[in-house]
Amino acid sequence: MGQIGRILMIVGAALFVFGLVVALVGRIGPFGRLPGDFYIERGNFALYLPLGTSLLLSLLLSLVGYLFFRR
Repeated sequence: MGQIGRILMIVGAALFVFGLVVALVGRIGPFGRLPGDFYIERGNFALYLPLGTSLLLSLLLSLVGYLFFRR
């Protein structure tokens, strides 16, 4: 049981840090306003598709994962 508790604490801390990063980057950087991010508004309906931002974040996280976990 001790091992599961430790894993849950690490996952919780990682999610907390990820949430902070997302909140800060949303205010500072161009994320959410990149080419490929679509915003459609019709009357009282709004749809936001952050395709460009998703691709950029995927590339950045893949690079970070590669740099930290390479052998």
